[in-house]
Amino acid sequence: MYKIGEFSKITELSVKTLRYYDEENILTPSYRNQENLYRYYNDDDYKKAELITLLRDLNFPIIEIKDVLSIYQNNADLSYILEEKKVMIKEKILEERALLRRIDLCINPKNKENESMNYEIEIKVIPSILVTTIRYQGKYEDVGKYIGDIYKNIKGNANGAPFNCYYDEDYKEIADIEVCVPTKKKITNSIVCSRVLPTIKAISAVHHGPYNELNKAYKAILDYAKSNNLNCTTPSREIYIKGPGMIFRGNPNNYVTEILVPIEVKE
Repeated sequence: MYKIGEFSKITELSVKTLRYYDEENILTPSYRNQENLYRYYNDDDYKKAELITLLRDLNFPIIEIKDVLSIYQNNADLSYILEEKKVMIKEKILEERALLRRIDLCINPKNKENESMNYEIEIKVIPSILVTTIRYQGKYEDVGKYIGDIYKNIKGNANGAPFNCYYDEDYKEIADIEVCVPTKKKITNSIVCSRVLPTIKAISAVHHGPYNELNKAYKAILDYAKSNNLNCTTPSREIYIKGPGMIFRGNPNNYVTEILVPIEVKE
C-alpha cells in the first residue's frame, strides 16, 4: 500500500490532483484509515492512475474520463474507445474549419456571397395542398431526419418540394415544427399522416444560399410587412426548392429556399 505522498511520486500526479480525483470519484483510494482519514493506494489503483494519465494526455475531459472508467475492462475496450475518440476529433476539426471560414468572411466581408442580397418580395395566394407530415417538438437541425422518414413512408408518391411549417412566432430552442411533403394520395400510418393544408395568403421571398442565412429573407419579409401595414401570422413555411441530397449536402451556395409568411391586413 502507498501513502498519498508516495503514490503521488510514482504516478506523477500531485497530491492536490489525487484529492480532487477522489472527490470526483475518479480515482478513489482502496483503503482509507477511519481514524485519521489518510488515503492508501494499491497496485490496482496504480494501473487505474496510469489509464487516467493516458486519457488526460490524450485530452479527454473529466466527464469523458469518468465515462471511460465506467465501461473499461481491458485494453481491447480501450481500443474501441480510442477509435470513437478519433471520430469525435475529426468531427470537431470539421466544425472548427467551418468556424474559421465564418471568421474569415467576417474579416473580409467583400468575399461573402449573398451579403447584400436583394429579395424580390411578392404577395401570393397559396392554394390548399395535400401533404404527408410529421409534426414534432424539437430542434431545427432535426428536420432532415424527419424529411427522410417521410420519403421512406410515401415511397414514389411525392408530388412537390418538401417544406416545413413553423408554428412558433419567435425563435425557440425546442420548436414546434411540421415537416411536410406534398403527396399524390393520402398516406397515414404510425409514423406519418396526411392532411390538406388550407389556402393561405402570404408574403413570399426566395433565398439563394445556405440555410444559416435564411434570417436575411425573414428580415426582408418582416420589413415589407411593416411598411405595408400587414400582420404576419403562423405557421410560416420554408419550401426547399433546391437543397442537399439524401447523402451528400453539396454546395450550400446553390440551395434555393422559398419563405412564405401568412399575412392579415391590420385593422
